[in-house]
Amino acid sequence: MSEFHLTEDQQDCLQELINIAMGQASDQLARYLDTFVYLKVPSIESIDAKDLLQTLSQQKNTMAVVSQGFFGYEGIRGEALLSYQEEDSGRIGDLLGYEPDELSQDEQLIDISSILTTTFLNVFARQIDNQMSYNAPKLLPSVQNCLSEHLQEMTFNWDLALKININYQVTDYSFNCNMILLIPETAIINIKKVLDRILAEF
Repeated sequence: MSEFHLTEDQQDCLQELINIAMGQASDQLARYLDTFVYLKVPSIESIDAKDLLQTLSQQKNTMAVVSQGFFGYEGIRGEALLSYQEEDSGRIGDLLGYEPDELSQDEQLIDISSILTTTFLNVFARQIDNQMSYNAPKLLPSVQNCLSEHLQEMTFNWDLALKININYQVTDYSFNCNMILLIPETAIINIKKVLDRILAEF
């Protein structure tokens, strides 16, 4: 087995940690946004770098993608990509309680992305006794070559990554977006050590 691939116990442990983090993050977001936030159980899979762009391009009607890097202790790091459909982008101002023309649509996308990313990852980090720091979020055009250039310019080099896909739904506003967490192979090896430590305690 490759150093990268998770054992069944490690996969179950990671899934449980993410589920717990999702539940707590959903509650925090609901309180912050004053509305119900539903997070679907995420899919976790390994993905080749060359397949990632194709995966993103298959998401229909994607208007924009916001990228935000994150890093913690013990070599844990990655990139969060949040994708939005055109019909959802106009609802962000209402969701965040902004006045008309208070912020541009691009600024609204960056704001909501930062809230969604940091809320979930901060809760997840606490589950593994870690703490996350973040790069400034960056709005990317959904044009395929722009995404390709960004993936090549990420702060880490990777050929294989763990892709965790999380879907957010805010029912009162008919708003939803997808968050993909890309964790490079070197960071996964470090996460496996953390998972083994957690498993050894049970």
